Amino acid sequence: MIAEELLLSYGAEFENFKRGDIIFSEGDSPKCYYQIVKGRIKLNHYNEAGKELILAILQPGLSVCELLLFIDKKYPVNAVVFEESTVLKLPKAKFIKMLDDHPKLSRDVNKFLSERLYYKFVMLENNASLQADVRIKGVLDYHKSFSPDRSMYSYQVPLTRQQLASITGLRVETVIRTIKNLEKQELLKIIDRNIYY
Repeated sequence: MIAEELLLSYGAEFENFKRGDIIFSEGDSPKCYYQIVKGRIKLNHYNEAGKELILAILQPGLSVCELLLFIDKKYPVNAVVFEESTVLKLPKAKFIKMLDDHPKLSRDVNKFLSERLYYKFVMLENNASLQADVRIKGVLDYHKSFSPDRSMYSYQVPLTRQQLASITGLRVETVIRTIKNLEKQELLKIIDRNIYY
C-alpha cells in the first residue's frame, strides 16, 4: 500500500513474527501502523461461546487495521500471525506526520479505506443471506478485490474450507458442498484442492 522506502524514511522498522504470534489483541490501543511485507495475518474475534470468527486474512502489501489510527478507539479484533511474517511497523505519530507531509498519499490511503469499507458492507450484506452460496461468493469477492488480476479463475483463494466456515458462520460440510456446487456452475475451479476464483 505504502512504499517501503517511504515508511523506512519515517522510522519504520521490520519486525518478524512466527505463526501464532499476536501482533495486537482486542481491547489494545492502536499505537502503530503495520504493513505486511511477507506472510499472512488474520483478524479474528471470539464470540461468547468461544467460537472463532475470522474477519479477514491479510496478504503482503496490505496494512493491518490502519483505520483505527484515525480515531480514539480500541482494537475490536485480534491480529494473529497466520504464517511466518515480516511486518513494517511505524509509530502512529510518525504515520500521521507522513500523511501530513504527503497529501497524495493521504488521498490514496482514504481511497483504499473507502474500498475496504465498501467491500465490508457488501460482505456483511452477503453474510446476512440464508443462502450459503451467496455468503461464500461474498467472501471470495471481498478477498479477490485486493488482487490486481480480477479475471475469472485468476485468484487462488488462500483460505481453507474451515476458514471459509469461520468467516461465513456456516458449517464446514455446508462450505464443502457449496464449493462443489459453485464449481459445477463454473463460478470457480478446484485444482489440487485449491480454489481458483
